[in-house]
Amino acid sequence: MSIHAVSPRFVGRARELAILGDALAGARAGASSAVLVGGEAGVGKTRLIKEFTDRADDALVLVGGCLELGTEGLPFAPFTAVLRGLVRELGRDGVAALVPGGTTRGLARLLPEFGEPDGDGPEARARLFEQVLGLLERLAEERPVLLIVEDAHWADRSTRDLLSFLVRYQPTAAGLLIVVTYRTDELHRTHPLRPLLAELGRVERVRRVELRRLTRKEAVAQAAGILEREPSPADMDLIYARSEGNPLFVEALLSDGGGVALPESLRDLLLASVERLPAETQELLRVASAGGQRIEHDLLSAVAGLDENALSSALRPAVAGNVLTVDGEGYCFRHALIREALHDDLLPGEHTRLHTRFAEALERDLSILPAPRGAIELAHHWHSAHDSTWALVSAWQAAGVARRSTAYDEQLGMLSRVLELWDQVPDASERIGCDRIDVLRNTATVAHLAGEYERAIALASAALAEIDRDADPIRAAKLLRQRGLTRYDLGRPGFLDDLREAAALVASDKPTTLRAQVLETLSRMLHGREALSERLTTGRLAMEIAHELGDHKVEAHALIDLAWARFGFSEIEAQMEAFAQARRIAGGDEAFNVLMRCAISESDALEGAGRHERAAQVARDGIEEARQYGLARTSGAFLAINLAEPLVSLGRWDEALEVIERALDLAPPAPTQASLQGFVVDIALARGELDRAERLLGSSRSVLSRGTFRDQTVLPLLCREVRMRQARGELEAAVEVAAQAMEERDLLETPRYCWPVLVTIADLLGSVVPQQGRAATGTDTPLAKLGAALLTRLRALGRELEVDGDLQRAHHLTFTALTGPEPDDGAAGPFEVWDRAAEAWAALRQPYAEARCLVGAAQAALADGDRQEAAARLGRARELATLLGATPLLEQLDAFGRRARIGGAEEAADGLPLGLTARELEVLREVANGRSNREIAEALFISAKTVSVHVSNILAKLGVATRGEAAATAYRLRLFDAPG
Repeated sequence: MSIHAVSPRFVGRARELAILGDALAGARAGASSAVLVGGEAGVGKTRLIKEFTDRADDALVLVGGCLELGTEGLPFAPFTAVLRGLVRELGRDGVAALVPGGTTRGLARLLPEFGEPDGDGPEARARLFEQVLGLLERLAEERPVLLIVEDAHWADRSTRDLLSFLVRYQPTAAGLLIVVTYRTDELHRTHPLRPLLAELGRVERVRRVELRRLTRKEAVAQAAGILEREPSPADMDLIYARSEGNPLFVEALLSDGGGVALPESLRDLLLASVERLPAETQELLRVASAGGQRIEHDLLSAVAGLDENALSSALRPAVAGNVLTVDGEGYCFRHALIREALHDDLLPGEHTRLHTRFAEALERDLSILPAPRGAIELAHHWHSAHDSTWALVSAWQAAGVARRSTAYDEQLGMLSRVLELWDQVPDASERIGCDRIDVLRNTATVAHLAGEYERAIALASAALAEIDRDADPIRAAKLLRQRGLTRYDLGRPGFLDDLREAAALVASDKPTTLRAQVLETLSRMLHGREALSERLTTGRLAMEIAHELGDHKVEAHALIDLAWARFGFSEIEAQMEAFAQARRIAGGDEAFNVLMRCAISESDALEGAGRHERAAQVARDGIEEARQYGLARTSGAFLAINLAEPLVSLGRWDEALEVIERALDLAPPAPTQASLQGFVVDIALARGELDRAERLLGSSRSVLSRGTFRDQTVLPLLCREVRMRQARGELEAAVEVAAQAMEERDLLETPRYCWPVLVTIADLLGSVVPQQGRAATGTDTPLAKLGAALLTRLRALGRELEVDGDLQRAHHLTFTALTGPEPDDGAAGPFEVWDRAAEAWAALRQPYAEARCLVGAAQAALADGDRQEAAARLGRARELATLLGATPLLEQLDAFGRRARIGGAEEAADGLPLGLTARELEVLREVANGRSNREIAEALFISAKTVSVHVSNILAKLGVATRGEAAATAYRLRLFDAPG
């Protein structure tokens, strides 16, 4: 017979304990990481974590477990438990002081102690995630933080999403170690945790550890610890053969006496430890098994119907026998397998009666369980009790609770249950206060929020099939708007038809919020020249109705729609004033999504107008707004596109690469990644890094092939495809891509994105069509003949394509220079045209485009016999190309200079002191101001890791050992004094 229920000796896990210890040591040194610990049931995951946390005395240990409720988990259960523990330790105000932005309304979705949640806008879930990570980051500033999420195989989708967010974004949370445990034997082929583990396993600094079973020697050591003596070899042979080295089974066998008559099954083995307990204790454990892995004391008391003395008497043997453990204000089964065995052993009638008793106890007093757990468990128990009426009602109520927590997948599950039970409850509409069509509409909306787009469309279509649109136009319009939005997000046709029909259904003389919303959505979705009049009309009407109703958010959105429709890039100041007015209208309502849309629109419009510096600054300000609001990693990551683009235009390529690297570290959605990587491709092509460019181009191509995207995404990719093939010398393939684009794409629809395509194709055709072929049709090769035909069509497009603003004018001048004069055209000569194009790019401060045009001007000047002008253009182009590191262009310049015997091929000095780069000088200035790496990273919009590299280079170049010495040297050498 055993002396100890559990071995006091910890055996067989030295390697795994060392891995966790190394990860914690890294957290102490400021390096965040995650360890995923898997193993079959009973193999010792919980014991390993306990031994590890006992050794982590200097760390703040936060533990939360996933809870199983039938087939679904409890939304955000581990994080709610962690927050509740922090509130107990630090107090509500203490936790609030640590939350970024100073508001806990996001955390209120998990704990009601934090008050009412903020609005239900599309950013609510993202803000919650950011606040949880921000809280962990702040805690880790004081000491290492060890976050343990147990039993992830039971995690609901919301918990999995938040866990994924924390692990993927945690490089910014120095000093944070995340440990996740899960049962490998639960992970069947379609288990939802499998793709998450695969995804996280690809993240840098994530390690997976799988616990093996014990060897025979280790099992002997475990048994000796339990018995306080070594078992006989014969007994050990029997125990090891039956347990196969599973520590839990070894314990159970020893507690059973290691007997002669071994139980027939694992279930019998686990139940044997229960059957040795008093009868009243066994009955109480059967009751508790219906309540889940963890059960609150008050709830168990209410369901068992025992007074405190009787309850305590029945519980003590279970705790003493190590079947239950005390956990705060409740109890846990020592191992989930014991609870599962007890619950599976219930007779059908017992199962139904027990779950009914739990449901009735919660109906009497839902506050027995902390919110939002009570409503979710109530729905689980009524469903498990097979009571259709109350299962439907409680599922409807639980759906509302899940919505408050932004647990959209769980809300979708509850609403789906309502629909499944609908026909079984004759008075369902009266019970929940709405009919089946409303339930379908709500479910479609939630499916959209949960990312289940196909299902959202199907649900909305089902509701529309049941509704009489003439008799019930309002609900029909709501459904059509919902389906239209989902179709748009999915890239499916028909979204405009849905929105137009919705607008027709709500047309009336009486202004309503729905009418304003439908019209604004339609105005936002309308694009293209043919739709301009309709867009203006619907946008104005939406704005007028919203203004009359006092709906400032819809009014501001409509004003943004109108700003895009009314003003071109040549009217940028008027457009910026319209955006500013939208900000003023929305500001009073704290409408963050409107403010973010303004920042995105303003920076995008400024870039399209060629105001690159202002565009970059507006994007930076928007990123800061997102950070203050608690959405730096989501909205802020998207705005990185609008920051990187003007930096690329300005030739600040290294700075752009740092911005992109930092944004990609946040693992944004695939289309955002593709857009960011596109700018890296542009820089790599310009610098001659063709392998890197081709690899990233393939990645972007793969992403964009999976959906329908607008010109702003597709046409830049087309330019890169052509330039990539041209750089590889694959001219036939490049011309084929260009010809296909000219055949299939409308290259007059969006001038901002069409002009770069025309210029790219014109540059390509310059390599294909001989100079004499530009004014005549006679050419020598099939490729040249195709090029000449394309050139004729290209010129026709150039004559027709609109020129709006300074940036498009510069493209137009470049296009004219590349395609040459029209036949019988008495316009300026090539040198003057190229010079005008170069001047236009110089005025826009776009050095790469300017340098390329200067090459054309130098070649034209030389053709005119003006070597002095050619040399001047060549020198300036070389200066710009050197600063940019544009190796292919430098090679072209050197080859041209050698052939023409003008200019020198030597590199220009950069003029910066002590060999420092421009970025290193910026970092040095911040170091001298006493800023930390993290503060510098935030100020310069680069990663802390990149700052660390710059600081190391600075110390080496200055020949100093510390930051203080570097600052002193900078001031001594007057490195920051203005010239002159």
